[in-house]
Amino acid sequence: DDVLDWPWRYKLILPTVASLPLLCSYSGSTSVVVPVPLRLLLWQKGSFTWFGNLLNWLVIIDANAEGAVVETGMFYMVYMGMLAVFCTNAINIYAGINGLEAGQSFVIGCAVLIHNLVEIRACHYNDQYHQHDGENAQLCHNHLFSVMLMLSFVGVTLALLRHNWYPASVFVGDTFCYQAGVTFAVVGILGHFSKTLLLFFIPQIFNFLWSSPQLFKFIPCPRHRLPFYRPETGLCEASTFPCKPHQFRWLKRRPDDTECPNMTVICLALQILGPMKERDLCVVLLTLQAVSCAFGFYVRYYLSQFLFDQ
Repeated sequence: DDVLDWPWRYKLILPTVASLPLLCSYSGSTSVVVPVPLRLLLWQKGSFTWFGNLLNWLVIIDANAEGAVVETGMFYMVYMGMLAVFCTNAINIYAGINGLEAGQSFVIGCAVLIHNLVEIRACHYNDQYHQHDGENAQLCHNHLFSVMLMLSFVGVTLALLRHNWYPASVFVGDTFCYQAGVTFAVVGILGHFSKTLLLFFIPQIFNFLWSSPQLFKFIPCPRHRLPFYRPETGLCEASTFPCKPHQFRWLKRRPDDTECPNMTVICLALQILGPMKERDLCVVLLTLQAVSCAFGFYVRYYLSQFLFDQ
C-alpha cells in the first residue's frame, strides 16, 4: 500500500471481502450468554420486559433460559467479520518502532497459546470426572486446532523478533502486520473464543479508539505517525501535525501551540513519560502489552465467575 498509496477506506473494505471464506467456514453457535446483572433488563417476573420485547424484533431471546441466552444469528456473523477486519488492521496501526510489531504479536500469541492449553486441560478434566459428550470433544478439538497454529506462529515470530529488535536488520512492514492480525482472527473465530481474544487486544483497542479522530479525518492525519527521532539527543519524541493556535486546544500542552501530537498510544506514552530511546520505548509498550494480557486472564478466569453462571 506504500507503493500504491491506498487510503484507509480500502484497508477496511479489502479485509472485509477477504474474511468471507473464514465466516463461511464457521459452524459454531451464534448464541450469546447474557451477564447475570443485565438479565433483569430482558426478563422480570416470568416475562419479557419492554426492552426484551423490543430486542426480540432483532434477535431471539430464549424464554426457557429466562433471558440468559440470546440467539443473535447474522448479527454474530457481522461481529466476527468486524473482528477479522479489526485484528487485521490493529497491529498495523499500533506500530512504527523497531520490535513493536513482532513483539506485541509474540506476547499476544503466547497469551492465546496459554489460554488454549488451559482450556484443553479443562476439557480433559471434564471427560475424566464429569461429562463425556460430543460438545466437550468438539470444544477440545477447536482449541487443539488453535494450538497447532499458534505454536508455529509463536516460534516464527520469536525468530523474527530477534532480527526486528533494535537496531533492526529486518523491517516487517504491513505484510507481517496483516498476516499476524488475520492469524489471530482465524484462531479466535474457528477456535470459538473470539470474545476472549479481545481481552488480549486491550492496548490495540485503546490505540484504535484514541486514533479514531485522526483515522476518520475529524483531525488531520499524516500519512505516517511515527515518533520523531531527534539526532542530537538520540531520543524519540511524540510526532506532531501542524495546526492553527485556536484549533484542537484540548489536545495541546499549551493552548497557543501551532502543533498537535499525533493520537497514537506510542506518542501518548512519549507525552506522559517524556522522550526516551527507541529500545526503552519498545520495552515499555511490550510491558504494557504483557500486563494487559495478564489482566485479560484475570477477567476471563476470575471476574467472569461473578458475571456468568458456572
